[in-house]
Amino acid sequence: MKKILVQLDSDKSPSVFDAVTAYDSGVDNLLQYGDIAPCQVRDLVHGAMFTRGEDALKNSAIFVGGSDVTSGEEILKEVVNSFFGTVRVSAMLDSNGCNTTAVAAVRKILSVGEVKGKKVVILAGTGPVGMRAAGLLALEGADVLLTSRGFAKSEKAAATVSKRFSCNITPAQVSSPEETEEALKDASAVLCAGAAGIMLIPESLWAKHPTLQVLADANAVPPLGVENTKPHWSGKEVEGKIIFGALAIGGLKMKIHRKCVAQLFTKNDLILDAEEIYEIAKSI
Repeated sequence: MKKILVQLDSDKSPSVFDAVTAYDSGVDNLLQYGDIAPCQVRDLVHGAMFTRGEDALKNSAIFVGGSDVTSGEEILKEVVNSFFGTVRVSAMLDSNGCNTTAVAAVRKILSVGEVKGKKVVILAGTGPVGMRAAGLLALEGADVLLTSRGFAKSEKAAATVSKRFSCNITPAQVSSPEETEEALKDASAVLCAGAAGIMLIPESLWAKHPTLQVLADANAVPPLGVENTKPHWSGKEVEGKIIFGALAIGGLKMKIHRKCVAQLFTKNDLILDAEEIYEIAKSI
């Protein structure tokens, strides 16, 4: 029986990136639907549920994508609400690569050593990758500081993450070099999760920092988030620091993405969000 993936995308044009990754993950047929609103989800999901017998439902699955993560979360909620007991299919949320990228960044940081009881800073962390990474690191026992240029924004994001992951995230404002230095005080690791092309940590700060051990950067567009580093660095040691660039994180992200899509077709009752994708990533 063919493996069919139904791609529900909040954007008008469904993601080509997600489509190619789906086929590379072993999907036989991909059904793409764009410009999806939550009210449209039920009938599409029922089309996947009611066309195969219960013992064959593991061969159908749902992938929720698009550039708007909030819309993706709403779509996934409607997907789950469309199920009837054991009559259901597996589903995965990865709008804008939010879950797989965050998981890859966290796994890179943890590859150097555990973070339990240590301070980890997420600079410019109010986006979906930064927020999910903050929650996952907190679940690993880290004392997480999440920053934004404005305190109100970081406070709101920290509260959202704290509620979502049942943890405690500390907010902070970082809008100047002095505030960056203060945020990084006593930190053992930092993830730069800001917008593309914005430098967040000058070399003069990170190179001689007394406690920083690991730096990860999700930005591959110059200027990079960590000044005078390379996006392909994957655990390169410089000035006693271990550095992971965006391409190194992206390479792991792709492995995680493909494995998770393949995993959808092993059972018919998987819901892969950040925590579930994180568990799968541990086997890579």
